Amino acid sequence: MTARAAWEALQAHHQTVGDVHLRTLFAADPTRGERMTAEAAGVYLDYSKNRVTDETLTLLLQLAEESGLRARIDAMFRGEKINITEKRAVLHVALRAPRGASIDVDGENVVPLVHAVLDKMADFSSRVRSGAWKGHTGKRIRNVINIGIGGSDLGPVMAYEALRHYSDRAMTWRFVSNVDGTDFVEATRDLDPAETLFIVSSKTFTTLETMTNAQSAREWSVKGLGGNVKAVAKHFVAVSTNGSEVAKFGIDTANMFEFWDWVGGRYSMDSAIGLSTMLAIGPENFRAMLDGFHQMDEHFRTATFERNLPVLMGVLSIWYNDFFGAQTVAVLPYEQYLKRFPAYLQQLAMESNGKHVTLDGARAARDTSPIYWGEPGTNGQHSFYQLIHQGTRLIPCDFIAFTKTLEPLGRHHDILLANVFAQTEALAFGKTPAEVKAEGTPEWLVPHRVFEGNRPSNTILLDRLTPEALGKLVALYEHSVFTQGAIWNVDSFDQWGVELGKALAQRIVLELEAGPELEGKAEPTLAHDSSTNNLIRRYRKLKGTL
Repeated sequence: MTARAAWEALQAHHQTVGDVHLRTLFAADPTRGERMTAEAAGVYLDYSKNRVTDETLTLLLQLAEESGLRARIDAMFRGEKINITEKRAVLHVALRAPRGASIDVDGENVVPLVHAVLDKMADFSSRVRSGAWKGHTGKRIRNVINIGIGGSDLGPVMAYEALRHYSDRAMTWRFVSNVDGTDFVEATRDLDPAETLFIVSSKTFTTLETMTNAQSAREWSVKGLGGNVKAVAKHFVAVSTNGSEVAKFGIDTANMFEFWDWVGGRYSMDSAIGLSTMLAIGPENFRAMLDGFHQMDEHFRTATFERNLPVLMGVLSIWYNDFFGAQTVAVLPYEQYLKRFPAYLQQLAMESNGKHVTLDGARAARDTSPIYWGEPGTNGQHSFYQLIHQGTRLIPCDFIAFTKTLEPLGRHHDILLANVFAQTEALAFGKTPAEVKAEGTPEWLVPHRVFEGNRPSNTILLDRLTPEALGKLVALYEHSVFTQGAIWNVDSFDQWGVELGKALAQRIVLELEAGPELEGKAEPTLAHDSSTNNLIRRYRKLKGTL
């Protein structure tokens, strides 16, 4: 990567423009704020407040070309197995392809399979939402709890919170992911088992955290329904591919919703993993969300890189991460319904590109994924914005806003948007010592009130937070992450980094010759490092098992 002509040119270019202030760039080009924008599928991107010139963008896009981004995009959409370590296609784009489209995996068009599952989900959702689906006692379902972890939780909970405005308010929606028992207990504390439906989302139906919570849910339901194990079939459905384990659990496999190994967990919110979303907002709204995804997919697939929103965002992230040494990106949605969006992006970006090994097995020559974080505005302005404005670290920011609110209330939305525009202006241009002095500030206080500015940001504007808009927004970031991974030459679609801790946890918790290490009454033979051995012994002692 670092040997590419564009990379070497960017290194030299950075020496020239790296310290140029945004005040200078805007003064030299009065039309910059109108010119450095792009719009597609109803998403408007203002990238003018980035520390770039036209030459910077030309070189960054040349880098994308030299990295084979176009070929990699085409390979993904063709269904090639670009997840090389797992030998899998990467086809979340097929999840939102319209009926009649054709996307092949191993010679089979998977689009009809996708729509068969969507139709099954729609039928089930309509029956639950209408009250036609009854629980074991004949009561209608009023509570839905999604049990999953990782992509089986973060996507559904983010989508529910984002689209709560469109949800059925006569029903209660909860999400359980943490193996900490508190998560399950608090989710069910005020619910009636006779009116509660659980969605258990696990591809293999063996995920430790998910199945531990599912077993607790099963016990809670059976106990609350008079001890009749047959009740499970009316209060549980599965999102899985393991029919035998689903049946063993007591779930009717007719109520098992399928997805495929070419769908990564963090890219699965628009698959059957989104069943809770469809139940909450209804099939029509869910399909509108899929249409939003597809519109951005098509833009990413067909647009020139110069006007391609995900590509522009992706190369700008490369610019700050690898040439300025910026280690984080702040995602700042000025929309309360998007309060879980930054957490969703954490998995999407960092599990995808948090890799130190390239596709050919070599050590990555430069830093890969930055750390994504954020909170909704304006809350963040009264906590961490101090660091962004006057701290010692460079933190590129993405501001996300909507021109119309879903909840009109007096002057609230105008004030909210005024803060978006003011924050990006303040970050870019700051306040000079001369400006601070002109306000009559005492000399000793001037340094404390200076804002250096030159802090970069993107502003992403959409009309209104609809299901369609959410689909566009998620796909925008999915493809930006894809762009970055292609340039870094990493496999953005495996996640071996999560496996080691899971394997070691199984080793500790499952039965060994001396019994489960954390649960057995006999002293187990411990074969970990001295720290882990000591921690296990201490826990057992304090728990009273020694």
